[in-house]
Amino acid sequence: MMYTTILSVKVNTINFKIPSAFLKHEVEIDIYVPDGILGNEKIELLLLNDGQDVAKMNFTEILEEAHHNKRNNRLIVVAIKASPDRLMEYGVAGVPDFKGRGAKAELYTDFIIKELLPFVKKKIAMPITGRVAFAGFSLGGLSAFDIAWNNPSVFDAIGVFSGAFWWRKKDLANGYTDADRIMHNLIDHTSTRPDMKFWLMTGTEDEKADRNKNLIIDSIDDTIDVVKGLLNKGYKRPENIFYFEKVGGKHDVPTWESVMPAFLNWAFEV
Repeated sequence: MMYTTILSVKVNTINFKIPSAFLKHEVEIDIYVPDGILGNEKIELLLLNDGQDVAKMNFTEILEEAHHNKRNNRLIVVAIKASPDRLMEYGVAGVPDFKGRGAKAELYTDFIIKELLPFVKKKIAMPITGRVAFAGFSLGGLSAFDIAWNNPSVFDAIGVFSGAFWWRKKDLANGYTDADRIMHNLIDHTSTRPDMKFWLMTGTEDEKADRNKNLIIDSIDDTIDVVKGLLNKGYKRPENIFYFEKVGGKHDVPTWESVMPAFLNWAFEV
């Protein structure tokens, strides 16, 4: 008789507060670390914006299930909690929106690249030998996209849940056109690594707004236009791009929690 060994992995959570010289305040993070890492596994890393939303999920269970029966890969997750200045720190670096929001996005990028990642790597004390990804929810997803896109030597994959791809230079009442969308313009006029991977998710009930009256909500229109922009840059589906439209999905934590396993399964080898 043959027996199958079931490999279960316990995940521990460690909380830190990192003083940031760039942001002029402490940034609180939760690091989710699989127990019993020996050092000979492939270590992968995920950064998540809006870590306060991650804390509302059963994220430990999700990550433990992602590791179920996996022997050779371990995923470490860093959930970065947003500060009270979230609307200024998240966005597109160097390009505030029409209300001036996102004015500190460049400083937040500096925090991620020059302060957070060195801190995390020192705490892990093992080389990251697998994929590194950055993901986030809503405006945090836009921020993650911008930072990973502009740092292709650091990141291999991007995940956006209900992304704020409407982020725009001009208000709807002031002659707005789709050309005013900041992230779409960035994709059209800049480039990142040719093998970057993109996981983009929307819910059919993300919002009710429909600025062009085409009976498709703006969050879906804007995300599909991001996919089109990536396809125009030469990225392929499904190798580089995965679009997940969740029927009944809302702009809320339960929706993002429900699709998190699908993202982890797609983005990483765990």
